[in-house]
Amino acid sequence: MAKIDAFFKLMHDQGASDLHLVAGLPPALRINGEMERIKYKVLDNNELRSMLYEIAPEDKIKVFEETGDVDFGYEIQGLARYRANFFQQKNGVGAVFRQIPSVIMSSEQLGLPPVISKLASLPRGLILVTGPTGSGKSTTLAAIIDVANRARKDHIITIEDPIEFVHKSQSCIVNHREVGLHTKNFSSALRGALREDPDIILVGEMRDLETISLAIEAASTGHLVFGTLHTSSAAKTVDRVIEVFPANQQAQIRSTLSDGLRAIVAQVLFKRIDQKGRVAALEILIATPAVRNLIREAKTHQVPGMIQTGKKYGMQLLDDAILDLYTSGKISAEDAYSKSNDKSRFRAFLKNPPADFTEAS
Repeated sequence: MAKIDAFFKLMHDQGASDLHLVAGLPPALRINGEMERIKYKVLDNNELRSMLYEIAPEDKIKVFEETGDVDFGYEIQGLARYRANFFQQKNGVGAVFRQIPSVIMSSEQLGLPPVISKLASLPRGLILVTGPTGSGKSTTLAAIIDVANRARKDHIITIEDPIEFVHKSQSCIVNHREVGLHTKNFSSALRGALREDPDIILVGEMRDLETISLAIEAASTGHLVFGTLHTSSAAKTVDRVIEVFPANQQAQIRSTLSDGLRAIVAQVLFKRIDQKGRVAALEILIATPAVRNLIREAKTHQVPGMIQTGKKYGMQLLDDAILDLYTSGKISAEDAYSKSNDKSRFRAFLKNPPADFTEAS
């Protein structure tokens, strides 16, 4: 048993999502979205480095010492899997571990709208799940992939850095590939996947032009492709994808994206006030013919209006979802205000509304 495993057991017992170990500070856990110190001594740099190196593969240690950053997966049998990130900082080494539950929660258990599960049955196209780091994108995608794994008879390939949720092959054959361990990078793995007879491809992160281009191509040639981006709304997601490409290619990409896109789910995670835990608010865009036309004609500023009128397709605006969580007593007014897009809708709920600098005379 590695020395660091005691922290992971504490993390599990406390229901924490993340463990922070930083030289020069005591350890800390993120519990329900908030950082809490562990009653432990200040971590010494050399002691922490030794502790971290005990669980890191040799090749990852080499990368870390050469670059100052590295990601990899770590698993404790019978407890959980962890996404690890080592980094260099002012006082020495640091590390953050994100716990990945061993049990994949269903859409119903997560409280996701019914349309989310239906995305797993689509025959082809591109589905993007977006949001800031720690917003639950991986958890939502795992729930969708789990539905497909149980209901379809297909080949699923996941490309991640590192592998997070592990899906056991059920009705589908599932192959997990980890960047840096099983493949050089996302783009080479995605290029290879197109020759591996896939039906469903999960791209853990669409980081660069080549990966995004290959994902769009795969979605346009008969595959169902899931990917993630760090964008805060459906409209911004479309713009982000287009803006990655050179100006002279953007018109063509708009056309290709409009044909291949099936849905965008943008989500934000909130601390619950009615019980322990967290809950997600989702913006959902379904690519109807009218939505595709807006993308093709570079009118993404009209997407929010299209979402408002598309409720019968399962569409919803993020702020509407946040308002529902607030009025049902699940989240605080302060959280609703801070994470909303149109803050004017939520100012009235605050006891002490903050000064809005945009209104300063």
